[in-house]
Amino acid sequence: MQSILPLIAVGFLWFISLLHVYWAFGGRWGSAAVIPVRKGEYKPAFTPRKWGTLFVAILILFASIIIVVQGDYLLGFKANNLSKIGSIICAIVFTIRAIGDFNYVGFFKKIKHSQFAKYDTWIYSPLCLFFGIVYILLVF
Repeated sequence: MQSILPLIAVGFLWFISLLHVYWAFGGRWGSAAVIPVRKGEYKPAFTPRKWGTLFVAILILFASIIIVVQGDYLLGFKANNLSKIGSIICAIVFTIRAIGDFNYVGFFKKIKHSQFAKYDTWIYSPLCLFFGIVYILLVF
């Protein structure tokens, strides 16, 4: 399937991956709105570590590579069972992230008072749902 949607998804994933690398090395731009906060407080629910942030950046980069391979955008690599399985896993992960944990993240979160919650409702969760749909389309 060669259409514009997978390429848009790859562009977003590359940007998000680079943003995680930037944050891992001390960048602050945008970091105030990307970590959920606890109910009734304005403290972060967790404190990301450098290596964890870099690991997330690598996973997101691999997720974009799966789109490129499964979508047959790379001449030397054809879609195969591994890229299909990777697409299914990514579709599940991104769709679950969009649905959320019913507390801090996702469409069905309880804690909605923070800046993160607003961005999550209008940007992060819809973007994850978009990624999940792209992966599902690539499988079929």
